[in-house]
Amino acid sequence: MQIKGKWTPPLFQLKQVTKYYRISLSSTITVLKEVSIHVDKGSLITIIGPSGAGKSTLLSLLNRLEDADGGEIYFQEKEIKLWDVLELRRQVGLVFQIPVMLPGTVKDNLLYGPGLRGQTPATSAADIIKMVGLEEKILERNSSNLSGGQKQRVALARTIANGSRILLLDEITSSLDHESAMSIENLIINLNKEHGYTCLWVTHDRLQAQRVSPYSWSLHDGKIELIANNKEE
Repeated sequence: MQIKGKWTPPLFQLKQVTKYYRISLSSTITVLKEVSIHVDKGSLITIIGPSGAGKSTLLSLLNRLEDADGGEIYFQEKEIKLWDVLELRRQVGLVFQIPVMLPGTVKDNLLYGPGLRGQTPATSAADIIKMVGLEEKILERNSSNLSGGQKQRVALARTIANGSRILLLDEITSSLDHESAMSIENLIINLNKEHGYTCLWVTHDRLQAQRVSPYSWSLHDGKIELIANNKEE
């Protein structure tokens, strides 16, 4: 990427990355085959492909829930295995399809991650909860009493409160109704465009991928193809 004539290194760079799983003593299945691709800061990239193509695996490699079996991954020009894994996951947050709420209030959920480090969020809980489109009064509600859409927003808010500027989103709308899914789509677009969050979003919905991002990574047979979605910026 070029910004005002100055080269900016990619946020993530994958070089010949391979990932396989052993399915028996004598055989393996390879889900990523010598993948080389990069992610620029501030990108919003959707990731599509059939079930089992390696979409969720790819996200897991980027915050080291799993490690590659071959090749190299760099985060901010540093080999990813050289990062302290807790610091890496603080910066690179993973949000799952089914949001899991921690016991206590919504505010307790937002303060949990920073609290483990003896810190408070750099941005107030009230401002963060508004950022994800919820009213401040929800902070005092028990997290178990939220709707599915509200829980997904709180999961995003919790990731943001932990200090993550990179959001790895794994099928985060697939269990929501259409209205809630569209609302989350608009939220992610806003976080990217207005607040500068880098977002990698796995989705099974090709139309959703086209709506939210100008281009997608399509995974098939262990390879990644870049697809333009013809979306106006």
